[in-house]
Amino acid sequence: MRVFLDDERRTPDGWVRVWWPDEAIALLEGGEVTELSLDHDLGDDERGTGYDVVLWIEEAVATRGFKPPVMRVHSANSSARARMEAGIAAIARLAAR
Repeated sequence: MRVFLDDERRTPDGWVRVWWPDEAIALLEGGEVTELSLDHDLGDDERGTGYDVVLWIEEAVATRGFKPPVMRVHSANSSARARMEAGIAAIARLAAR
């Protein structure tokens, strides 16, 4: 399953749209997510951001051997994009161990 986390953009064909981090995490916990595309700013920071999903994956990989999906960031927020991409690189290093 390919999961697209965003609050505004059109969902690409073949992707499952989620609006909030907890929805993405629930799908990840199901173990069937093969690709994940993340936006950062989702319209309500109290409900979370795309970075929260990156942090969840990083912890799951480090503490319980979770196999991460292919991940990309499509956020227009350049500083958040850099932070998310750094997190994805850290996840790749952890998963390679």
